[in-house]
Amino acid sequence: MSLEILLAIAYGGAFLTYFSGKISQGLRDGAAVLLSLGTVLIVSSFYNVPAASVLYEGFLGLSLVLRMNSLAWFFAIAIVSFNALCVIYSLAYMKDRNEKDYYYFMLLLINAAMLTIVLSGDLVTFFIAWEIMSWATFLLISYNRNGALQAGIKYIVLSLIGSMCMLIGILSVYTSFNTLNISELSGQLTTASAGYKLFLLIIFSITFGIKNAVMPLHTWLPDAYTESPTPFSAVLSGMLTRMGVYGFLVILFGIVGIKSVLTLGSGFISYTKTMAWLGAITIVIPTFIAMLQNDAKKLLAWHGIGQGGYMILGIAFGTSLGMAGGIFHTLNHAIYIVLLFLSVGAVEYSTSGIRDLNSLGGLFKKMPIAFLGGFLGISGLIGVPLTNGFVSKWLIYKTLILENAPFLAFAALLGTWGTILSVYKFLHNLYLGQIPEKHKNIKKTPLAMQVPIVILSFAIILFGIMPGLPLKVINSINVAFGFSPLDVNLWGVVSEAGTLNMLNIFTALIVFGAIVWGIFRISRPATLTDQYDNYAAGAAIPKDKYHYTVEYYAPFYRMVKPFLKDIFDLLYQKVARANDFLCDNIRKIYTGYVGNYVMYIVFFMAFLIFIQLKWSVF
Repeated sequence: MSLEILLAIAYGGAFLTYFSGKISQGLRDGAAVLLSLGTVLIVSSFYNVPAASVLYEGFLGLSLVLRMNSLAWFFAIAIVSFNALCVIYSLAYMKDRNEKDYYYFMLLLINAAMLTIVLSGDLVTFFIAWEIMSWATFLLISYNRNGALQAGIKYIVLSLIGSMCMLIGILSVYTSFNTLNISELSGQLTTASAGYKLFLLIIFSITFGIKNAVMPLHTWLPDAYTESPTPFSAVLSGMLTRMGVYGFLVILFGIVGIKSVLTLGSGFISYTKTMAWLGAITIVIPTFIAMLQNDAKKLLAWHGIGQGGYMILGIAFGTSLGMAGGIFHTLNHAIYIVLLFLSVGAVEYSTSGIRDLNSLGGLFKKMPIAFLGGFLGISGLIGVPLTNGFVSKWLIYKTLILENAPFLAFAALLGTWGTILSVYKFLHNLYLGQIPEKHKNIKKTPLAMQVPIVILSFAIILFGIMPGLPLKVINSINVAFGFSPLDVNLWGVVSEAGTLNMLNIFTALIVFGAIVWGIFRISRPATLTDQYDNYAAGAAIPKDKYHYTVEYYAPFYRMVKPFLKDIFDLLYQKVARANDFLCDNIRKIYTGYVGNYVMYIVFFMAFLIFIQLKWSVF
């Protein structure tokens, strides 16, 4: 099957799903699921099958080109897979919502646009698809109106800034080289000066930095993730935001080239060092801001920013190991963050929309599948051994050690420490402790919501024990970019600097688990008690508060809250208010009274005469 047919199915499926909804809801739901699963199968068939074709000849004198390579396939299979799971999940979650035809149309349109981005062989196709994705994302972020509309406006304003930067870069490249074909540019750009290459990297880095929410370009993300419908929050956090990582990979190593990137600047002020430090800052600050959140989705949103820093940190060093870690972490983060959002969505569904961490608790017995997803999701987020997050973080940490970057390594470690503290609160306050009386008869989570959670939970363990499955594809991406190949096997990576073998770790943990289980078996048996027949600090726990650890981090909050303000968001808000004030005052000029306009013309003519008289004197 050709790439054009794949995109025709993706875009046509979005419209078909929308119009099917006008006939029957069941027909619409069936069409959305079948088309989503169909694109997964089609993209899967392109594995290790390079392809290229001309999508359209003569667009403003340019050719629109499609191509399938290892990088495109890696991102494409992730995009369609997560989208399919979120579509299935939406069948139950969105059941009682309004405008479902619009919702599914936008969800599938975004999927088609992301597919087009990764399949683009030229910068015009890339830009057009980027705009479709951005505007459709704005419309879906704004789905719930009110606060969601404000979040959508913040997103689209920053996206437009990024798009304008990309357009400037594209026009500059075309005037310099008379082509926008990515393969041709990768060869021709070698003749460009270092200053011009740096200009391109900076201008495109603004675009992709905004999409990947790299600090200080991150301010759109927390509100967008929080206000979106939860299945779309999963899509947004999973791969849509990581289109920024894809863009970085294309511009850094697909167009400018590895040798040029690594030689731009020197010492601390080099491009790669600056990028690495921005990644480190993006790890630390958002991770600790996440600790201050009591809204489950906003907590995950701030971790979405922080984890993006690990990806940038790995890629920035331009080594085989760092690239493997950064790209693998992009996939791993997508798996566990989508899983966590779907787990929170299940809690929302069952508790009629509650996601405040201080209002929940004890849902483990009522929602075991959601708890499983939450537990494995935070384990991957932390990087617990036998989860996928452990492997990609190991590769990144190893890179930092080998590249003699102790401060960056400490920043990455600090981010993991902060992650542990915040996600402990997330898991405990949702699923452990006492269940409030008002939640004892919550709705059962539908099968359509449980299936994606189980699949993603399995993926976390699968890629944690057998990381060689995705690393094989990532290795081929590295080779295509000009990096040395890694010695990858099913269980990990073999290198002179150290070997990662997940089979050995798996065996060791199984033995340790068996010893612990044996100790518990021969110990005194546990006695079951009523959940309210227990005490904390010598006092009985009240029924309206499941545990005193609701305020567990209160002393820490008092210490760090004054320092963990999003100063960039506050700065952007001040700029927006100043711009609003300026525009309001300029608008007062337009009174609608003809006499005023005549007066403006007279004053303007008088000003011109005055300038002419003064000019003639000189």
